[in-house]
Amino acid sequence: MNIISFDALRTLHLPNVRYIKPESMYDHLEEIQQADWLLFPQYWQLNALIYGLKKRIFPSLASYMIGHDKIEMTRTFRTIVPNQHPYTVIAANTPYEADKIWDTMSSPFVAKIPKSSMGNGVFLIETLGQWRDYLAKSDVLYVQEYLPIDRDLRIIWVGNKIVSGYWRLQSDNGFHNNVSQGGQVEVALIPKEAQDLVTYLAQSLDINHAGFDIAMIGSVPYVIEINRIFGNQGITSIQTDVNTELLNYLNEQHLLSIAHLTDQLSGF
Repeated sequence: MNIISFDALRTLHLPNVRYIKPESMYDHLEEIQQADWLLFPQYWQLNALIYGLKKRIFPSLASYMIGHDKIEMTRTFRTIVPNQHPYTVIAANTPYEADKIWDTMSSPFVAKIPKSSMGNGVFLIETLGQWRDYLAKSDVLYVQEYLPIDRDLRIIWVGNKIVSGYWRLQSDNGFHNNVSQGGQVEVALIPKEAQDLVTYLAQSLDINHAGFDIAMIGSVPYVIEINRIFGNQGITSIQTDVNTELLNYLNEQHLLSIAHLTDQLSGF
């Protein structure tokens, strides 16, 4: 296969992959046109590559569109798993909406900046002062019910399967479970209910590369969010597992496309 990557670090250990800087894309259009796969383009490249050059990308377009910000995730989750996503309010940052949320949300609650990641831009709101501090930080109000947990799950999906997963224990410096925010990793059994939810979401939404953050309330899994680009700080073997499955998936899909083309040609 002829593979081009636009993310050097994420594809560093993949064999026979040609790296092109995203900003140099227009200097390499002929090479890009000949590629079987384009890996990890930046968001701004998508229209040109998919609709302009009619190229196949990885991760999938759905992974980009849904994983672009928390608002898109919530709107999507509420359509297919409305009872397995925290109750969420999305509103314009106006005095009316801010007062309405403060008066109606049970305290404490969680407020987030929609395009933040790695635990940044996530705030536990317990006081009016904290709420006002958040209002000064975000153009859009995105608030969720507080789930009574001290840990959550990071489940990694690549291609068409779960390749890894672990628990993230709450950090000592707050309510964050993110490893980047001081959360601790625990390798333990991943509940089947959580695996089933991730499988259903990924297959239903055509997501082929994401870290799913799942909270368990008793035996019921809740999807908090997905991360199209996820870290590998949790377990040292994760990147190797991800790379192996990524290559297997690309090869499998490439062979399927060849078989499909052969079937089409044989019909003439």
